[in-house]
Amino acid sequence: MNGSTVPMIAIDGPTASGKGTIAARVAARLGWHLLDSGALYRLTALACLEQGISAGDEQGAAAAAAALDVRFVADGVFMGGRDVSADIRREEVGNMASQVAVLAPVRAALLDRQRAFRCPPGLVADGRDMGTVVFPDADLKIFLVASAEARAQRRYKQLIEKGFSANLLTLLRDLEARDARDTQRANAPLAAAHDALVLDSSHLTIDQTVEQVMSWWGERSGASRS
Repeated sequence: MNGSTVPMIAIDGPTASGKGTIAARVAARLGWHLLDSGALYRLTALACLEQGISAGDEQGAAAAAAALDVRFVADGVFMGGRDVSADIRREEVGNMASQVAVLAPVRAALLDRQRAFRCPPGLVADGRDMGTVVFPDADLKIFLVASAEARAQRRYKQLIEKGFSANLLTLLRDLEARDARDTQRANAPLAAAHDALVLDSSHLTIDQTVEQVMSWWGERSGASRS
């Protein structure tokens, strides 16, 4: 392991790759804390939408990020005392989040907040730059990928099951556009860390993906103790 006294697993990947679900399952298995970094950007996006702040207003978006009154609990996310778990998963919020996430002032405002989640007994964090920017010294870095078609199908199923209307082709186009923004942005573009293990979950179940991550962690943590 690295020099930190708190073990850390970073899981990065594109939109709808399943990284949030996998991170939550792994954190539960290990009894560790969980950081859904994407939720922080979605919360910032929601705050911007509600306050009429455009994605082009860098300072306004950064101020909204810095002022977030957020509380994560086992079954939801609260902003200003209001349960916004469903609100931050709306597609318009996700699209806005992808736009504000390219802004350097916003990323700077959220950096220390994310790092503060690393506390005993350990942390599993998912996002787009966990292993490259936020936690470059993570003990295990995983880059979770899946085809755009597989990810669109997953997102479509999630939305329908939650009672939202959705169009599969529109979701696919949105994912492709967000992939382009995430990989081409100047600030912390989406990319696998040089020492990350790449896991393609296109044809894997959630359980199979979790087991692979746990296997890698067992190998990594076992090697560190030997």
